[in-house]
Amino acid sequence: MDKPMVGRVLTVNVGRARKVAYTSAPSGETGIGKVPVEGPVRVADPGPKGEGGGGLAGDAVCDRRHHGGSDQAVYAFAREELDHWERELGRTLPNGCFGENLTTRGVDVDGALLGERWRIGPSLVLEVSDARVPCRTFAGRLGEPGWVRRFTGRGAPGAYLRVVVPGEVRAGDRVEVLHRPDHDVTVALAFRAATTRRELLPRILAAGGAAHPELRAAARKYAAGLDRVPAPARGVGPDA
Repeated sequence: MDKPMVGRVLTVNVGRARKVAYTSAPSGETGIGKVPVEGPVRVADPGPKGEGGGGLAGDAVCDRRHHGGSDQAVYAFAREELDHWERELGRTLPNGCFGENLTTRGVDVDGALLGERWRIGPSLVLEVSDARVPCRTFAGRLGEPGWVRRFTGRGAPGAYLRVVVPGEVRAGDRVEVLHRPDHDVTVALAFRAATTRRELLPRILAAGGAAHPELRAAARKYAAGLDRVPAPARGVGPDA
């Protein structure tokens, strides 16, 4: 294993449910508008998708058909990527504005391997599970023309994580890699396989149970020759 990565959590961000016109959630509400909070925030496994919401206490997940649950308990995004998009879009992008729970610095979020484990602060342990796929709500939140296409083209989506050991997280906590699996399935590769390069789907199988169950199922289906339609695997589009 290479020298362990040690980065930082710049801010911990949570969102409250609010009514918007740009979500397809049955309630018409979204919690994507996340803002930094002070003090420690409790992080725990929220339970199965469809039942559990987000892993951070006080964070609203309003459309549980597509978001939240154990395999999408926490969303991390690199400040370095927000800085890129600030330059690209010519506007200020505060921490949390992409809907991320953890805004990090010095963490190779998109190069992380599925199944990679991070210790954050003294006790919290998270495991990388999936890439974030942009959706209608994200596009509406940013209000940028062609946002889903532009974000997808960048190929740096940020990572979803599951909770291995519950604990607390706060701004300034260290992020240290405890374990890197023996495969090459990164968050960036998983994103490409799920969106623009479906021929990569069979490579997801190398990650085994570390991959999000829905992505793993798509990979198995493609590898078996049952799904070769040249379209995104997991919901890139207005109704994602």
